[in-house]
Amino acid sequence: MIETASLNAVELGEYCRRRGIYPDQLTVWREACARANDWERAASRQIARETRDANKRVQQLERELARKEKALAEAAALMILRKKAEAIWGPEGGAEE
Repeated sequence: MIETASLNAVELGEYCRRRGIYPDQLTVWREACARANDWERAASRQIARETRDANKRVQQLERELARKEKALAEAAALMILRKKAEAIWGPEGGAEE
């Protein structure tokens, strides 16, 4: 394909006779190469899109994890405060019966 890219019609005919091929075959091969390159570009775009989607998902999960860790820390702090309050004032806030 590369050898024939710069040849004019006369040179191309001579090249094909020497190689024992038809100019139509070169046309088919050139189109096949173009389709293969298009497929590679499409595959690269698909990979880039999937990578971008995966990165968005990772960021979303990281935000969710941070939110849950914050809620867990708050719940743990409240439990500790409740235990300290019970230790100071007794169960149920020091209400005597």
